[in-house]
Amino acid sequence: MSSTRTALRTTGVAVRAMLILTLVLGIGYTLVVTGIGQLLLPWQANGSPLPDGKGSSLIGQSFTDADGEALPEYFQSRPSAAGDGYDGTSSGGSNLGPENPDLVTAIQERKQAIATREGVDPSEVPADAVTASGSGLDPHISVAYALLQVPRVAEARDLPEAEVRALVESRIQGRDLGFLGEERINVAELNLALDEREGA
Repeated sequence: MSSTRTALRTTGVAVRAMLILTLVLGIGYTLVVTGIGQLLLPWQANGSPLPDGKGSSLIGQSFTDADGEALPEYFQSRPSAAGDGYDGTSSGGSNLGPENPDLVTAIQERKQAIATREGVDPSEVPADAVTASGSGLDPHISVAYALLQVPRVAEARDLPEAEVRALVESRIQGRDLGFLGEERINVAELNLALDEREGA
């Protein structure tokens, strides 16, 4: 009889502990952390959304037509190996090594296509223009790749080249902590700024 009571008491303690810990850690902690995020960093806590629900500034986007051709009036992102391109549910690189023949061929084809589109020599095409990031979701391009695209975008939008270049330069994001990584430009934010300037 005493062993049955002991077992019931132990079970009751375990159930109460589980319920209390579920409330404190599963619900209470989540609400506190969410509240702090909303108070201190609401933009980041909500996924860094772009205006008008046009996606997140943390995930790259494609600026192409239905056939996959680059829209001339927009700056182009780097390639993506995530799903069908910039698929947040399929983050990942191609997993092809630098000597893989398929990757080498793809890079050469991309380099030639970009050189033709931008009217430059293939040797002037930056590496990030022809290679995907490790996640396949990188929203940034190098300053060199953005500047390479200025003449095409300016012509397509019938804007002075100097004006488009100035907009690009105003959007340069510095190195993290002043020394990590490289200077970069968020493509979606740059294209939105272009649209807003023309709509103003």
